[in-house]
Amino acid sequence: MTTALPPPCIPPDSLDSALRGAGHAALSRSGLCQLLRSEPAALDALRGSWNDLPPDAYLRDGGHYRRRRHSCFIVDGDTVSPVPHRAHWQPVEYNALHGGLERWFEPMDPATVAHPVWPRLLHTLAATCSALKGAQRWYVEAHQFRIDTTDGIGRPTPEGAHRDGVDFVAVALVDRAGVKGGETRVFDASGPTGIRFTMSEPWTTLVLDDERVIHETTPIQPLTDGGHRDTLVLTFRAGGFQGPQRAAT
Repeated sequence: MTTALPPPCIPPDSLDSALRGAGHAALSRSGLCQLLRSEPAALDALRGSWNDLPPDAYLRDGGHYRRRRHSCFIVDGDTVSPVPHRAHWQPVEYNALHGGLERWFEPMDPATVAHPVWPRLLHTLAATCSALKGAQRWYVEAHQFRIDTTDGIGRPTPEGAHRDGVDFVAVALVDRAGVKGGETRVFDASGPTGIRFTMSEPWTTLVLDDERVIHETTPIQPLTDGGHRDTLVLTFRAGGFQGPQRAAT
C-alpha cells in the first residue's frame, strides 16, 4: 500500500517568497488561519454549504460524480464586491474537455457569501496576488466542488493536468471522507520538475502561480459508502473575467 505524502506546508509569512521562488506553496489549516487572522471555527462555519451543491450538468465525460456552485467577485484592496451571476468560461487552450462552453452553475448560497470570513479570505489572498504582481483590482471566480464516488470513481480534474488561464489559483480542501486517492500534483509548466502530495486536513490550501505551473488531482475511489472530497477553488485574474468576447479580441 502506497503511503500518502503530506503537503509541504510553509509558514504563512513565507507565502510571498515561496510563490516567487517555486510558483506554488501550501499552507496548513493553522497556517491559513494565521494568514487570515481568523479562528478555525470561522472557516468551519462555511463547510455545511457543501452538503447542498447541485449536480454538474456539463460533464462531457458522461460522469455523475461532480456537484458544484460558482460565484464571481471583484476584490479592490479590502473591498470585496459580488458581481451579477455570470457563466463560467474557459478557452479550449486551457481546458480541452470543457473549454469554449458557457457553463451556468447555480450561485453560492447567500448565507455563505455573507459570512464575515468569506470577504476576509478573498481580500487576504488577493493581497498576496498584489504583492507579487502589483496592487490592482482582482477578478475572482469561486467554485465549490464535491467529487463523490457515485460512479465508483470520481475525477477532481477530468481535464487532466492544466492551467486555468488566470494569474493565481488557490485550492482549499474542505472535507475528505471515505475515499482513497486524490493526490495533488504540481508541475513546472516549462520543465519536468514537479511535486505530489495528498491533502487530508480540512483547510489545507495550495496557492499556485498559474502562469508558471500546471496542476491536477488524481481520481478518488470509495472506501465507504458516501465517500467524497470537497474543495474550494478560487481563481484570481487581473484585467477582467474570462469570457468568449475577451478571448476573441
